[in-house]
Amino acid sequence: MPYGDKKTTTWDKSNLPSRHVSVGPERAPHRSYYYAMGMTEEEIAQPFIGVATCWNEAAPCNISLNRQAQAVKIGVKAEAGTPREFTTITVTDGIAMGHAGMKSSLVSREIIADSVEVTMRGHCYDGLVGLAGCDKSLPGMMMAMVRLNVPSVFMYGGSILPGRYKGKDVTVQDVFEAVGAHSAGKMSNEDLHELECVACPSAGSCGGQFTANTMACVSEAMGLALPGSAGAPAPYESRDAYAEASGRAVMELIRRNIRPRDIVTRKALENACVVVAASGGSTNAGLHLPAIAHECGIEFDLHDVAEVFKRTPYIADLKPGGRYVAKDLFEIGGVPVLMKALLDGGYLHGDCMTVTGKTIAENLADVVFPTDQDVIRPTSDPITPTGGVVGLRGNLAPGGAIVKVAGMKKLQFSGPARVFDCEEDAFAAVERRDYKEGEVIVIRYEGPRGGPGMREMLSTTSAIYGQGMGDKVALITDGRFSGATRGFCIGHVGPEAAVGGPIGLLKDGDIITIDADAGTISVGLSDDELAERRKAWTARRHDFQSGALWKYAQTVGDAERGAVTHPGGAAETHCYADI
Repeated sequence: MPYGDKKTTTWDKSNLPSRHVSVGPERAPHRSYYYAMGMTEEEIAQPFIGVATCWNEAAPCNISLNRQAQAVKIGVKAEAGTPREFTTITVTDGIAMGHAGMKSSLVSREIIADSVEVTMRGHCYDGLVGLAGCDKSLPGMMMAMVRLNVPSVFMYGGSILPGRYKGKDVTVQDVFEAVGAHSAGKMSNEDLHELECVACPSAGSCGGQFTANTMACVSEAMGLALPGSAGAPAPYESRDAYAEASGRAVMELIRRNIRPRDIVTRKALENACVVVAASGGSTNAGLHLPAIAHECGIEFDLHDVAEVFKRTPYIADLKPGGRYVAKDLFEIGGVPVLMKALLDGGYLHGDCMTVTGKTIAENLADVVFPTDQDVIRPTSDPITPTGGVVGLRGNLAPGGAIVKVAGMKKLQFSGPARVFDCEEDAFAAVERRDYKEGEVIVIRYEGPRGGPGMREMLSTTSAIYGQGMGDKVALITDGRFSGATRGFCIGHVGPEAAVGGPIGLLKDGDIITIDADAGTISVGLSDDELAERRKAWTARRHDFQSGALWKYAQTVGDAERGAVTHPGGAAETHCYADI
């Protein structure tokens, strides 16, 4: 039912959550708190809109979100709403990378979603605009939106500007790889220092098609964000116009009672997968899209994601596999241009609803695909005919695995295992160059439960690449990889070692075979041999026996289904939006 009259801006709050804290004589104590904050009777009578950001001073990804939140509030107020700003956490992968801090990264996704949920529930807000910058904060915020199912709009904080080093654009990926070059004697101390000083010149999230930009593209593809809002770099003031428009949009969604689960359907999730595959996006999308689906009560696991990837052409020439960064995509028209190419090629469901109140096809009706650029190709002339991200399955990964193949020439690899039981041991061996060409480096006990926290391995993979060995070895893990990872690196191997998955049974010298064309990953062991090894296997005790990481390890599920920590939308007896 409609809740407000756009002309008179009067509101019927009888079916809105905020009635519980603002309407009737019994709510006088509650209203006294609002008066204490300077609110007027008119503002108290309007819908309350949570404006949630992940602003903090941890990293450049989040530093501009406070500014953008103020613009969102202007938009909410202009449409007769009352914005209530609050913040939540982030753990920034670029700084958490390569040490025990990375165990907190994926955990932060759940904390973000949970903290937004409890803030909204506790204060009975009627709508939500969520702004996020760093990798896990994007899916965390979107998970909260579909979990709560109040009218919501997502907005990305924007990407960082590319740095310039020796006449070319660079990103933080280049700095991670430079560490490997430095350890191999291929880069001087002075050059490494010069690169680190120029690689990240502004506010914003990592500039390639890494996890943050991948999930920003997802926000538009699923319809939770305004078209074009993912594009502009963080420092650009045009982001503030999108922020204000997002504030206005959430009020219209309340008027029309359009909610996130009206938008995030199975077809919308498939659209998101298409955009990830077509852009050579992060393998982490294979973790986050099932988690978002889970909040809606939709069955959509890693294998469903991989099926869509398989039938999607790779058409956007973006780093790390390609040549361009997010700013280049923005300058040719942004995500709408990518989506237009895919829609015209017949790869998107054009009838999906979005936060504009229009369908994907309606939003893209006036978008013209520019022919004077080579950042995005038409689907008739793809970089490769199948997606830049591939799902794998086999006797080494019955629960699946995932690899980014964008930019790779060789899609098969076979070699003896070199097994490590944690990332630190593997990284130390790589730094010493204590590994051989042709080996498959195995890093295990880094899964959601076993880590706990499913660390990314960018420090290790980048060091290998920087040493010039990126196409000479493969790496597999039950942990994750950064969106900036390139090379033959397979993550999310499941079941994980901590629960006795086959990766936990491997020994040095076992022959592992990977075929990204066929979508297989196997070890040259019989079922009988694996069964014998399983009898001798014993569970390991990780180092986190109290606190948040312990609690996470008790509840987290398999990577195959998104590494989620609660039963999800399918188990609901009622939804917050309907209280």
